Amino acid sequence: MSVFRLERRTGLPAAEAWRRVTDWEAHGARVPLTRVRVLTPGPPGVGTRFTARTGLGPLGFDDPMAVVRWEPPDGAGPGGRPGPGLCRLEKYGRVVRGWAEIAVRPDGAGARVTWVEELRVRGLPRWCDPLLARAGRWVFGRELDRLLGAEAPVHRG
Repeated sequence: MSVFRLERRTGLPAAEAWRRVTDWEAHGARVPLTRVRVLTPGPPGVGTRFTARTGLGPLGFDDPMAVVRWEPPDGAGPGGRPGPGLCRLEKYGRVVRGWAEIAVRPDGAGARVTWVEELRVRGLPRWCDPLLARAGRWVFGRELDRLLGAEAPVHRG
């Protein structure tokens, strides 16, 4: 099992940062050889399912996910400001398993976004976990920067 954590600060309001990081189809827009397809109709929330397909033609793998927790930032914070938001995804594929949690918290005039992910890749030995975490930080860090408008990272842990 490989766990990594990313944190970004953005000048975007928490609600806009949330909208961007939970736009599932946008996640695949610039990830090489990957496209994301939402499988459930309607607005995103608990029960939303989507698949990230990585590969070229028939050579590749699916990374199916489901939203199991959905708490968007709301107006319940101090002074009517948005409170924190949290989304948890469960990965249930044959190749990739694990989970991801995306938290969006108001931070001054902007927001702080934290992404924590646990990845397990079938057939990959445990000694590869540090390499997998490093690759995850790099790929998802670039994606998070793009989704939020390329703000500087706060913590790459």
